[in-house]
Amino acid sequence: MDHPDLHRWTHPAVILVATDLNDLGRLMPVAMEQAGESGARLILLHVLATSTVLSTDAAGLPYYNPSCVLEFADKTLLPWCESARREGIACDALVREGNPAQQVAAAARQFQADRVLLGTRSRSKLSKLLLGSVAEQVLRSVNLPVMTVGPEAHLPVGQGGEKVVLHATTLRETSRPSAVLACQIAAGRKQALVLLHVLPPVNELERKGVPAGFGTSFDSSARRELLNFVAGADVQGSLAVEPVVVHGNPAIEILATAQERHASLIVLGSTHRSALENLARDRTVYRVLAHARCPVLTLREPLAKTAELHDEAAAMHR
Repeated sequence: MDHPDLHRWTHPAVILVATDLNDLGRLMPVAMEQAGESGARLILLHVLATSTVLSTDAAGLPYYNPSCVLEFADKTLLPWCESARREGIACDALVREGNPAQQVAAAARQFQADRVLLGTRSRSKLSKLLLGSVAEQVLRSVNLPVMTVGPEAHLPVGQGGEKVVLHATTLRETSRPSAVLACQIAAGRKQALVLLHVLPPVNELERKGVPAGFGTSFDSSARRELLNFVAGADVQGSLAVEPVVVHGNPAIEILATAQERHASLIVLGSTHRSALENLARDRTVYRVLAHARCPVLTLREPLAKTAELHDEAAAMHR
């Protein structure tokens, strides 16, 4: 189950923090915590859309004037860089103009980032849609773990209950890299790993003549497959792994399990989808990114090689 990029994913040397400046209060504690654990360098990236650098002259005609916006971005980022440096963390700020997702991908390549960290902007439905679109574009354009810190996310501070890392999987072979990543992160944090698989609702399976529910052979088989899925993962020390199989809507069950088990992190695999499918806002990954109460680490899965795998992925994310 070894993966050539596993070490850099679990021990990042460079973390790219993509920020709209309003989310730095949420992003930087997470970024600094991770950089402190792995000794990573932080690159703070703010992307200016062209519309934000247009001014109007006395006649009301627009003209290109980036200086004020650039100055504001620099002044906002500088205190955070200095705060990180006081903690012994290398940190640099970068301001660019253009398409946010494209600039994030370009910066990730330029600085050879091992992880991308970004946030959602507000609780409003419109803002979630807009920033969700950017997050989706980043997920499709980088072959790196992308960590999203949403407006309801919080750091894993000592609030009752033992913390866990939650990995939700469809048990596709292409999900193995994200499963191994979840194992390594859980072991590094000395937390238990909860492996979650969401099956269709019981009544739906029963209509198809499939006996389902806790204790049935169908559910027991899924639990065994979850354990086999991470068998042989090379982790340091002991790692408690708990397989959990539930029935229902994947996004709802992932979010509910994460909250119930006090998850410090949710790890997901993100499938390749067409542009038309990406417009559908009821996708599992999108809902979890928008509503999770802890950071979510998403890793793009390799392309499925068979139609059967594609069909299974589509069924899971409906």
